[in-house]
Amino acid sequence: MSVTKYTEEHEWLKIEDDGVVTVGITDFAQDHLGDLVYVQLPDVGNQVEKGEEVAVIESVKTASEINMPVAGVITEINGLLADEPGKINEDPMGAGWFFKFQASDVTELEGLLDEAGYKAFVASLG
Repeated sequence: MSVTKYTEEHEWLKIEDDGVVTVGITDFAQDHLGDLVYVQLPDVGNQVEKGEEVAVIESVKTASEINMPVAGVITEINGLLADEPGKINEDPMGAGWFFKFQASDVTELEGLLDEAGYKAFVASLG
């Protein structure tokens, strides 16, 4: 069974029982960014520290970084996004996922927002 958590940077993390975490951006984020035109993803096998930039996304409006929510090793990337970054706009919480990683310490993920907490955070933004 998986659990989904959220960051205040509008990323979602689907955490599997084996510690593999899938990362993407929320519908709120893709809506505010506009049409995505480019995605730079990390290399599989990279050891990435918490807070380190791991991916870059560019839209018709702006460019944004995706930073690692916790330390881990990149295990898979969504290669489809190189040719079809619009998949993020179409299905941000499904086919538009960015990468998967094996968390170094799964307990670090416990401090992230649950769905209700994320919705309250977004509502507080006005």
